[in-house]
Amino acid sequence: MTRIKICGLTEIEHALAAAEAGADFVGVVFAEGRRKLTPEKAREIAVAVHALEKPTQVVGVFARHTAAEANRIAEHCGLDRVQLAGDESWSFCLQIAHPITKTVHVGPETTAEQVLAQIIEGSRALRGRDISFLLDTKLGNASGGTGHRFDWSIVPTVARRFPVIIAGGLTPDNVAQAIKTINPWGVDVSTGVETGGVKDLKKIKQFVEAVRKTDAGTR
Repeated sequence: MTRIKICGLTEIEHALAAAEAGADFVGVVFAEGRRKLTPEKAREIAVAVHALEKPTQVVGVFARHTAAEANRIAEHCGLDRVQLAGDESWSFCLQIAHPITKTVHVGPETTAEQVLAQIIEGSRALRGRDISFLLDTKLGNASGGTGHRFDWSIVPTVARRFPVIIAGGLTPDNVAQAIKTINPWGVDVSTGVETGGVKDLKKIKQFVEAVRKTDAGTR
């Protein structure tokens, strides 16, 4: 089953809707950008999601923070997982107390061999730790959430060896194609379930339904 993460959530209502629709993870952002939350707001969202009968894991997205800052915020908010979306080193990752999702940025010239080499290095450096890898589009200095898609053709080589999460440019309309093409461990969406820069509850439900139908072989 393909895991689903709805990221960049800024309102409790939207986070609860994503969890109740069947998302496996909901993401709150502490990195700079229009979706950045205060720790207090993120904590409110995490508490509400964890109070559900079937709670969903809450992931905090960090970039350009110190390890101490990330650990303090993660503990305060009650996060289940820390996603590192910057250029953090593997030694930096070892300082994070929570399970980690490490972003691997994919640019126009990035090859499958380069991505695979990064993941192999990270897997060795963090052997024994709970770590997953997320592939996202490299666009300027943005730490994800750009809504732009990278070249999916480089991913199958990586996905055959490691469980990877795909982000960047996914929508309810193309996520089925992504799953069929790549067979990723998980998919991550933010911009693709927004209308006018705001999370759209209908699109969130459509995205989750499209993934589940694809998994079931009915789409």
